[in-house]
Amino acid sequence: MSSPAEFYNSLPPISKAYGTMCLVTTVAYHLGLYDPASIALIYPAVWRFQVWRLVTNFFFLGIFSINFGIRLLMIARYGVQLEKGPFERRTADFLWMMIFGALSLLVLSAIPPFQSPFLGISLVFMLLYVWSREFPNAQINIYGLVQLKAFYLPWAMLAMDVIFGSKLMPDLLGIIAGHLYYFFTVLHPLAGGKNILKTPNWVHKIVARWRIGYQAYGRPAQQPDTATGVAFRGRSYRLSE
Repeated sequence: MSSPAEFYNSLPPISKAYGTMCLVTTVAYHLGLYDPASIALIYPAVWRFQVWRLVTNFFFLGIFSINFGIRLLMIARYGVQLEKGPFERRTADFLWMMIFGALSLLVLSAIPPFQSPFLGISLVFMLLYVWSREFPNAQINIYGLVQLKAFYLPWAMLAMDVIFGSKLMPDLLGIIAGHLYYFFTVLHPLAGGKNILKTPNWVHKIVARWRIGYQAYGRPAQQPDTATGVAFRGRSYRLSE
């Protein structure tokens, strides 16, 4: 059985970095090191050149609570399974998926009905949605009460959050962002459309420059994939599921 340190060190780089930042942000809040309002996504403040809010809002998953623990576990399970599975040795593609999700959520949050000061939960839900499409037939047991296919897990989690009094909008925004990624990387190309969501070269350069993923494999995590650059290559059977 591995120690906590060994488990942490075994995590893939992007999921580990994002989960760590979310944990550190909440610890810092409980230590009184900052006011959450100073990192929240408030667009009038962004227009006053407080541009850090476009990034920092994604790291706050709320105060220490059962819901916070569930969100962190979602990163540790679904993000890690994606990064170690379909995105293995393709760190730039995984990073681009996260960037695209964050950008989509920022745009959605600029629309009045969808406004949200913190989009971390939404980004985690986007990971869950993509995972559910990548592993649609996996059997999931929810709290020992309900067993269902992973394909339906995002909607089941959304329903559970509503039942237990959590806000609907963060989960829904994550589902929308996840489906946008799935549409542009799978559905649209399979319908004969052009893949317009290939991982940009600048993302590959960031991964190469900072040697992200080198520790696990001793070489670049991936090479640019000019054909698709997505996790769902050649998996058209998913449309029928």
